[in-house]
Amino acid sequence: MQLFLSPLEYIETTAGMDISLPLSNTDQNPRAWYVDSPRFEPVRANGFIGSIAEGGSVNFRDVFFNPHGHGTHTECVGHISETVFTVDKTLKDTFFETLLVSIKPEEIWNAAAKTTDRVITANQLRNAIAGRKTTALVIRTLPNEDRKKITNYSATNPTFLELACVEVLNDAQVEHLLVDLPSVDREEDGGELAVHHAFWQYPENPQHHKTITELVFVPSEILDGNYLMNLQTAHFVNDATPSRPILFAIKQV
Repeated sequence: MQLFLSPLEYIETTAGMDISLPLSNTDQNPRAWYVDSPRFEPVRANGFIGSIAEGGSVNFRDVFFNPHGHGTHTECVGHISETVFTVDKTLKDTFFETLLVSIKPEEIWNAAAKTTDRVITANQLRNAIAGRKTTALVIRTLPNEDRKKITNYSATNPTFLELACVEVLNDAQVEHLLVDLPSVDREEDGGELAVHHAFWQYPENPQHHKTITELVFVPSEILDGNYLMNLQTAHFVNDATPSRPILFAIKQV
């Protein structure tokens, strides 16, 4: 089906490009923050077995996972606030004009930690956005390797954003930020979460309508540029929820 955005632009609703990572009952899941792999287990109670393969009448499984640590997820300011805010109450719209950019992080020596950090700098982000305005921004890091789909990021010091990137995001009017990283902040930062705080302007001026989506995966065949995105989220009453961002190419009549 074709959905017209204007008299001259439309999207093909059957041609969405999924940039989320699935949650599965295997160890082939991306994970972070020292969580174990997700588990899908048949319910076993009072002689009932929730597995047809084991003789049960239906498949009826408990699922154990962490929204922040397993796969693609969207979070709101409630992630860092004392007051409880939840994604289901803060994400009012689900369709956004979206810009996809690809950036190869810079390697910067961290003297305090005595290690080399991989950082997306403000200058890199500014050059990639190139003065454009967009409601949502997807950052794909390079090289774009398939191992991102199954990496255990715990204790690996993954790529993160320089704090000055927030000013660039604000200049571009970004309200929804999506990254293929486990966090926009450094893995070990003493609990500061500086980029989270600056993006949501917490606590001085909380931006409840803004979201951050982490651990996406953008296949290399999807080209940098402008899209329409449908940000689908599970209806969890929580600061973070599993999500499924879908990109749609904007076509000309």
